Amino acid sequence: MVSNPFIPRYLVGRQAELLQVSTILAQDGDLMVAGVPGNGRRALIRWAAQQVGARVLEIDCLRATNSSRFLELLAEKLVEVFSDPGELELIQRWSTEHPLILEQYLTRRTRLVWHVPSKDNWIILQALLTLPQVMAEWLDCRVVLVFQNFPHIRSWDRTGKWEDYVRQEVERQNRVSYVLIATVTEPWVYESNLHVVTLAPLERQVLQSWVINVMAVEGLKFEAESQALNMFLNYVQGHLGDAIALARRIWLDCRAFARMKDEGTKKNASGVTNSDLQSLSHPLVHPSSPIVYSFEDGLIQTHHVHRSALSLVEDLSLTFESLLLLLPPIQARVLESLALDPTDSPHSREYIEKHQLSRGGGLQGALAGLEQKGLVYGSKYSYQIAMPLLAFWLKHRLS
Repeated sequence: MVSNPFIPRYLVGRQAELLQVSTILAQDGDLMVAGVPGNGRRALIRWAAQQVGARVLEIDCLRATNSSRFLELLAEKLVEVFSDPGELELIQRWSTEHPLILEQYLTRRTRLVWHVPSKDNWIILQALLTLPQVMAEWLDCRVVLVFQNFPHIRSWDRTGKWEDYVRQEVERQNRVSYVLIATVTEPWVYESNLHVVTLAPLERQVLQSWVINVMAVEGLKFEAESQALNMFLNYVQGHLGDAIALARRIWLDCRAFARMKDEGTKKNASGVTNSDLQSLSHPLVHPSSPIVYSFEDGLIQTHHVHRSALSLVEDLSLTFESLLLLLPPIQARVLESLALDPTDSPHSREYIEKHQLSRGGGLQGALAGLEQKGLVYGSKYSYQIAMPLLAFWLKHRLS
């Protein structure tokens, strides 16, 4: 598998948010980072934690199908983050005072285990939640517990007992903070002590600077006389994840052409006709082919960007189709309308009539549902589709 040289080795943009989050963590604050997937939420938290010398434990609560699984994930992360021999010795010493055992084998990964009935999981939760504070005190550091999809635990924590206890216990500890990663800010957050940091799409200039630099490292540059760079930025709409994906696809297409050209040169030396070699410079018809257009002198032209984007969304088409099928019909209809005809006024009578949308609560509910799923931004960002490559695919598919 080809590695991805476009994964950022530094935080792209977000300097104001970085200062905000690192200040909150340094002051033992807790927060929610809200934004669409792929827009740098976890990267922001990791860089902020690094600035304040904090260890980061990330738990995706979508994997916590019940209370036992939640405890397993928490225990796994604790041993993973505090994995040095000296740190494991501290955990071993701590475990002697609790109904837990630190298992260490040469041939298996180290584990924190317990042997109690499931009805006693509450006791294990209370014990495990004391460990981050204990380790932080022993090691003179801070700890950040990051919960993604935290509301998912309500599927089995019906009374909210576990959710409330986790928040209260972490708030009580002076060296441990917790961060919730969410798509949108839920109403209860405004009534809590949580700080809220909302990530908007990256500014165009930030992404422009980033993509020019990373392409230059790989020996590529956007042709100055063409609209290639503008097309790239228009396609990704400030979404870092989509920008990384499209940049990588352009790079792969360039590598594939270079490889094919080299093979053609070798064959030409063995008697292949010039017409066979020249065919390498011709555009290929099928957009899913890894070879799209010739890259002369490492120049990225407009047609390179467009064809690479087409091949990329074709590879993603099954995922996008599945996503559409899972949406309620009214949400799918609104999403398609916004892709074909972007607007900051989807509630207007003209727009509703033009796209045959339902009036009143149905439309408002669809927009709220799409925003909750991370598919559409709210009114603050003019109801822009939050996944630009999905918008590109929808427009290409429907037009």
